[in-house]
Amino acid sequence: MPAAPQFQSEFLKTFAARGAYYDCSAPQDLDALFGRERVTAYIGFDCTADSLHVGNLVQLMTLRRIQQAGHKPILLMGGGTTKAGDPSGKDETRQLLTNEQIEHNKQSILSGIRHLLKFGDGPSDAILVDNAEWLDKLEYIPFLREVGRHFSVNRMLTMDSVKLRLDRDQPLSFLEFNYSIMQAYDFVELYKRYGCRLQSSGSDQWGNIVSGIELGRRMEGAQLFGLTTPLITTASGAKMGKTAAGAVWLNANRVSPYDYWQFWRNTEDRDVGRFLRLFSDMPQAEIARLEILEGAELNEAKKVLATEATAILHGRAAAEAASETARRAFEEGVTAEGLPTVSARLPDGILNLAVAAGLAASNSEARKLIINNGLKLNDTAVSDPRLTVDSSALNKDGVLKLSSGKKRHVLVRPL
Repeated sequence: MPAAPQFQSEFLKTFAARGAYYDCSAPQDLDALFGRERVTAYIGFDCTADSLHVGNLVQLMTLRRIQQAGHKPILLMGGGTTKAGDPSGKDETRQLLTNEQIEHNKQSILSGIRHLLKFGDGPSDAILVDNAEWLDKLEYIPFLREVGRHFSVNRMLTMDSVKLRLDRDQPLSFLEFNYSIMQAYDFVELYKRYGCRLQSSGSDQWGNIVSGIELGRRMEGAQLFGLTTPLITTASGAKMGKTAAGAVWLNANRVSPYDYWQFWRNTEDRDVGRFLRLFSDMPQAEIARLEILEGAELNEAKKVLATEATAILHGRAAAEAASETARRAFEEGVTAEGLPTVSARLPDGILNLAVAAGLAASNSEARKLIINNGLKLNDTAVSDPRLTVDSSALNKDGVLKLSSGKKRHVLVRPL
């Protein structure tokens, strides 16, 4: 990971100090631009699912930091590029979605994230744009003549998103091959419409960003810039945002505020300070105080991280409620109101119930939990993976309490 330059502008200095900097095109020029004028910058998100996940959170926080520093963020939704599919990091061609599915996903994504930014008509208010506005209207031959002629197939074949797929003898459709051109054109279109000078993204998108910078120079004679964030892994090397039950989604209907709080509460010791810098708005001095704590005090710092990260996404009230629910469940040992709840038909096998509760991604993972004494039913360890659970196991509240370890609890209500 390249060392961050000594930036002078407020935004880039804060961005680097919080550990979000990975690389930048023309860093001195971009630093000077941020120092002398209000910069318009964008980050794009395709609509391949109905929610973004924690892996997208660094980019969302980048837009938030841009706005906090007085600059203007553009949240670009990929209603157009989703129709092609980004081949980056994928071994197989993405499933083609219908226009209706893409629109549903877009609206669902926005419901979960748009409150992270302030939208409006003010100088630094965020702009919401969908690239289908221009990509859907392109005429094929004119587009090839005006834009496609600026791209070298030789160079495109060397881009990681293409090369990795070909090296693995995995199919790459001509539709996907065009994705880089479409993303580059987005940058130029946003420059023409809004004066956008900067695209930010994860480091895996560097090739696509550079293509946009070069296209802006060739078509408009403009100096555009790229700024990337690192791909976040935990201190132990695991990919950020992955759990035994799957991805940590940002929409509350996919992952409840309580489970989201628990995800951050379970942060590894060595990651507490780093994640507070990346995923909270806490002052740097307070983070520096918290990250040097040890033992039980460090656990309190993890609770602060969980509450602050949850408050940014779900609101302060939901974060405080999740914190209190956790306190009652763990410290008082009660079946606390506010725990995540699922419904299931009884009788059913304990493996099926563990999967339905989101405590395991599959029956085999649930079986491993039981073998390792990690699954509890009503606070009693389950020893038999063949156990059938019926209504006689319901507690006085008429529910089952399933637990994975000491920190994850879900209530199961009978249908």
